[in-house]
Amino acid sequence: MGNDRISVYRKEHFNAAHRLNNAMLSVEENKAVFGKCNNENFHGHNYELIIKVTGILDPLTGYLIDMKILSDIIKEEIIERFDHKNLNLDVIEFKDLNPTAENIAIVIHKILRAKIETKYELKIILYETERNYVEYPV
Repeated sequence: MGNDRISVYRKEHFNAAHRLNNAMLSVEENKAVFGKCNNENFHGHNYELIIKVTGILDPLTGYLIDMKILSDIIKEEIIERFDHKNLNLDVIEFKDLNPTAENIAIVIHKILRAKIETKYELKIILYETERNYVEYPV
């Protein structure tokens, strides 16, 4: 029981708008690469976010990590920052970074990694649509 590795998952949801656009590409190139996602007026998604935390079970508490604490960190650091926001305009991390699902997952990981003890492995799974999702790190 002392070295039992286990994973816990926390699922969250946020709504956000974005526009996929690369300033190094021409208008035509951006439209060709990003299609409808390059809409000048932005578009939105109902993102499903899954946070996976892996580590050694604490024999004293029976917890891997206190899920209330994990939930609070996610709400304060991610949901409040991203929910009902325009990622391009309202979220500083995307000022110069294209807010693709891949980049959003990496940014979320970086933010949470700074708040969750390094004794835990951390994985981000982000669904942009019901059928399209990314995982970081792999």
